[in-house]
Amino acid sequence: MSDWIERLRNVEPMEDVQIDNELVAAMEQEFLSADDSSFPGINFYTPTFKVFETSELKDCGKSAWPAVSITGGDCKLQCDHCKAKILEPMIPARTPEQLWRVVNGIIEEGAQGMLLTGGSNHRNQVEYDNYYSTIRRIKDEYPDFKIALHTALVDDDIALCMEQSGIDAAMMDVIGSQDTITQVYHLRRSVDDFESTLESLVSTKMKVVPHIVIGLHYGHLLGEWNAMEIIKRHLPDAVVLVVVMPFYAPESRPFATPDPHAVGRFFMDARKTLPATPLLLGCARPAGTVKSQIDAYAVMAGLNGVAHPADGSVELAARLDRKVRITPACCSIAVGDEVMALDGDNTGLEIDLNVIIEQERQRRNLAKNAKMGLGGIPIVSEIDKVSATGCCGA
Repeated sequence: MSDWIERLRNVEPMEDVQIDNELVAAMEQEFLSADDSSFPGINFYTPTFKVFETSELKDCGKSAWPAVSITGGDCKLQCDHCKAKILEPMIPARTPEQLWRVVNGIIEEGAQGMLLTGGSNHRNQVEYDNYYSTIRRIKDEYPDFKIALHTALVDDDIALCMEQSGIDAAMMDVIGSQDTITQVYHLRRSVDDFESTLESLVSTKMKVVPHIVIGLHYGHLLGEWNAMEIIKRHLPDAVVLVVVMPFYAPESRPFATPDPHAVGRFFMDARKTLPATPLLLGCARPAGTVKSQIDAYAVMAGLNGVAHPADGSVELAARLDRKVRITPACCSIAVGDEVMALDGDNTGLEIDLNVIIEQERQRRNLAKNAKMGLGGIPIVSEIDKVSATGCCGA
């Protein structure tokens, strides 16, 4: 039996998680053959580790990275996995004047930045033209306020406008299958259009953080490897991997749950293809047992970060001798960390295996005793405080 499989079975929440033994053995071999510089540490963004909060690393607050849509809940594409429902809970800013008011309001509430997005037109373009001067005004007035923009498809001129307006980070989905573009996105654009968009964005000074949505073709992996090759040709600052969660898919075009073992193989291939590019597993992925499988593979494949890890993932990383850091983060700041792209190993707090095991044990015991009463809310006890753990600041 692989040494890594034995270590996995020693992690209580993952002792019964079904994994592909051959895949794990391949991941273990990749780790053993890598030098220290090529197999990175891992940062977990999670609200369950607030016990590690210090004066240098504060809890973020739920409004740290709100999402703002310039079209409200409207989108022309009506993609099969979304149907524009993702836009509905966002803060609407349908005019530049409203955007200015929204930003001033969220800054007063403690926002550190925002995700700015909107619904697409029929060519998968978000029509930001009237907003660039307002974005520039925001950045001039609040230079520390970060703006991450969902670009959709752009050309060189549009990318330059985004850069000149002061956008900090540009995000886009890279789709590597023409069938997925046509059938899921209902879009008359080509794979080449997605590649040229990435090429235009990386030619600017903005941080560029493309996303690959694994299982986007109705739950099946189809163009993901091609998307990865596109990214390899136009290296960005980081890549976010997410797994499709088609809550709003129509009954006529249902999505399967992606095969977690196929997802794990893609993680391993992505790490080998992009050895020096930060890879982050974003918040979106199926819940339950599948999430535990996916997160275990993310840890073993050598991804740089995991947002909102499944129970046991942090302990598994420590047991596999990966340097573990924790960033206490709610959902909103995890979005911020995704798009601002892992500025380096200096994020979060470094903690050791014994601290992780003890904290995980106490958290699970609290959850068991509460029997749903606490709803998973973390509790800080005096013995858990950072000063008592020997954790070193980042």
